[in-house]
Order: sequence, then C-alpha cells, then structure tokens
Amino acid sequence: TMPKEPAVLRQNILDTTAAVLACGIDPKKCFLFRQSVVPQHAELAWILGCLTNVPRLLRLPQWKMKRDSQNNEGTVGLLTYPVLQAADILLYKSTHVPVGEDQVLHLELAQDIAQHFNKKYGEFFPVPKAILSEL
Repeated sequence: TMPKEPAVLRQNILDTTAAVLACGIDPKKCFLFRQSVVPQHAELAWILGCLTNVPRLLRLPQWKMKRDSQNNEGTVGLLTYPVLQAADILLYKSTHVPVGEDQVLHLELAQDIAQHFNKKYGEFFPVPKAILSEL
C-alpha cells in the first residue's frame, strides 16, 4: 500500500520466492506464482469493492492504526486493501484460510462479502472459514 522503488520491489519478490522455497515448498506439488501477473485479482477486487461500503472499511482497526502512522493521511489503497485480500481468497473459492489473530476481522469481511455476493447473484463463492494458528 506504500509506493516502492521498482528495483526494490523486484528484489523483494525474488527474496520472498527464495524464502518460500527455502521453507520447503515444493513447486512440483503446488503452484507458485506472482499474484501481480494475474489480472483477475484486481478485477475481482474492483467488483467486490463495488459491493463493500466505506463505513465498514473505516471501522477496521488495521485501517485506523496505519492511517494514524501516516499522519491521518491513509491512502485509498490502504483503505481498500482488505477488499483485495477478500478477492485473493474468494478468487480461488477457498473454503479454509490460515490466519493470525490480527487478520480475523479481514477474513470476516471476506465472509460477509461472499455472503452478500451470493445473496445478490446466487451461490457462487464458498464462505471461507478461519484456521487459526496455535502459536
């Protein structure tokens, strides 16, 4: 949600990929891809954003904390990031999502968006359930 230098962003992508592979993810057993090259993430985020009301996003604690850290000048990208997260989850019709405690409210938003979409357009998205880590 913050502008990055293109060279730094490219390096971050490579570093993250290396870390994922170092953790033991086997690309022969799963798909490893760069989300930013899949336009459907942004396209679905736009559609879901048109179904999500602003007051709901303004109540999310992460928005309030990060906006405060940006001198009360949070960006639209920061505000709508939870909708992009919902699109990331719903695009693949995920049924269960591993989340930390700090992301439970964002998953609840994804659940609400899925239910709203399904009510309006017919059953399409599963309503994802949280898998909380035991840490």
